[in-house]
Amino acid sequence: MTSKTRGLSRRLIALAPRELREKVPRDHLETDAAFHRRRRVVGGVSIAGAALLGRSLTTEPDSKEFYGLTLGVAATWTAGALASGPLHRGWEQADDNLLRRPLVTPVALGFASFGAFYGAALVCRRVPVLNRALTDILAFADQGSAPLVAATTFANGAAEEVFFRGALYAAAGTRHPVAKSTAIYTLATTATRNPALVMAGGVMGTLFGLQRRASGGIQAPLLTHLTWSALMLRFMPPLFRRDGHDEVDQDLPPRV
Repeated sequence: MTSKTRGLSRRLIALAPRELREKVPRDHLETDAAFHRRRRVVGGVSIAGAALLGRSLTTEPDSKEFYGLTLGVAATWTAGALASGPLHRGWEQADDNLLRRPLVTPVALGFASFGAFYGAALVCRRVPVLNRALTDILAFADQGSAPLVAATTFANGAAEEVFFRGALYAAAGTRHPVAKSTAIYTLATTATRNPALVMAGGVMGTLFGLQRRASGGIQAPLLTHLTWSALMLRFMPPLFRRDGHDEVDQDLPPRV
């Protein structure tokens, strides 16, 4: 990372809310043997989970294969996180300087993140490649069984946080863990071959990583992720419904 890049990174962090900027006191030291073991587990699970993720999105929406594979992805992330070593819930520092478990702020940040994504989605509808990518991915929510889609969405959201912001973040070491964990998280989403998911992974991975960095644990990013996912699942599919495109979509080539 160049000095110019580091300077830009510091300026951006300085503009972030306190909950993303200030680290709470914590001690997550572990032995060299435990650290190297965590890295070995994380390396293998990252490859296996990404492969399953890519395979799950080649199936048909609302098929047994889709639900089985997506639950398999969640199980892979979760098992890998638990096998890698201790996970920490984290804290946030309140205005009275007392440490509390993060709750209200992460949920509020989930709402704010959804608002930003919803606004971006209105723009993406006018960009053919992104419109197609979002239509394809949201078809799994729009055409699937609502309870099953919700279950798999929340299971994967929670599993991603315990693995990527729990195990993998800890395995990244003390030098640039946010950048490293976000890069691997984004790389894992490239297995889906969906540019919208890759872009979302980069943006939200950075946000979740900053929450992990500041709080020292997975609770804050997990709550933000689940809140954001619930709102995306509820309000985003109607914007990209395959059988209800507006005039923006009329010039798109037919599906093959």
